[in-house]
Amino acid sequence: MSESAQIVPDSQHRGLVARLPPLPRDLAQLARFDRPIGWWLLFWPCAWGMLLAGGTNDWRLLGWLLLGAIAMRGAGCVYNDIVDAELDRQVARTASRPVASGRVSKKLALAWALALCLVGLIVLLQLRWQAQLVALGSLALVAAYPFMKRITGWPQAWLGLVFTWGAPVGWVAVRGDHLDVLAALYAGSICWCIGYDTIYALQDREDDALLGIGSSALTLGRHVRGGVGAFYGAALGFWVLAFWLLDPDPLGLVAPVPMAAHLGWQVLTLRTDRDGNALTRFRANRFAGLLMALACWAVAAGEQMSRVSYL
Repeated sequence: MSESAQIVPDSQHRGLVARLPPLPRDLAQLARFDRPIGWWLLFWPCAWGMLLAGGTNDWRLLGWLLLGAIAMRGAGCVYNDIVDAELDRQVARTASRPVASGRVSKKLALAWALALCLVGLIVLLQLRWQAQLVALGSLALVAAYPFMKRITGWPQAWLGLVFTWGAPVGWVAVRGDHLDVLAALYAGSICWCIGYDTIYALQDREDDALLGIGSSALTLGRHVRGGVGAFYGAALGFWVLAFWLLDPDPLGLVAPVPMAAHLGWQVLTLRTDRDGNALTRFRANRFAGLLMALACWAVAAGEQMSRVSYL
């Protein structure tokens, strides 16, 4: 198999990955190091929870959360590829993955996943014990995720639970009160994840239908754009609620406007055909995550100022 064939279609660092020797290149692909969008999407809810909770100046914690997102996203991808090896061989986009293609054995892949989990453990030990317990609570959700596409037409909903678990971790790493704010933030994050992963699933609709695999892109059928818009709208509604519960100030209504505009652009410009722009719209959520982080920072700063003024 040629090097070009080993670089998956949605790799963002073809040149960098291609320069690696064969085995390190396969391990990098296995952990999706060539596709940083995944760990950005895992990291942003961590940052939102931390920032909205008031940890606006704790750059050390933010760095640990970023490292944890990179390591655990990689470990999760390796685990997913081990479980899905047989299915991946039957899908054009995933057939060249290292485990599915046989270039990396399942035993070596498992060892690589454990090494990445060790990095995650180091990050876990940097958090206060309450946040450690919350983080460990995600393990059952992560373990079950690869099987969801086999039993439900909405595996993206389960992914939402898993991929935005960082919001509770980031929040509890800073504070343990105002759980109503956290619940609204987490609910909005789940809806956001369902929306963007439905966009991503558009790439595999034909293959998923042939294999009998569940997907929100299939379930929504001709209403994908409307469905994504509905989930994004629900996400914004929950986030505004979170901001208002934390600090009933007009800033909570204004802060998410840039995020709302960006998500609206995604929906209005999304093409749902096979050769559409699903991948670029999906990747655009890295910038969307930054916009939401800035909104959380602004609302938390406003809440802190209000508290000081009251005192």
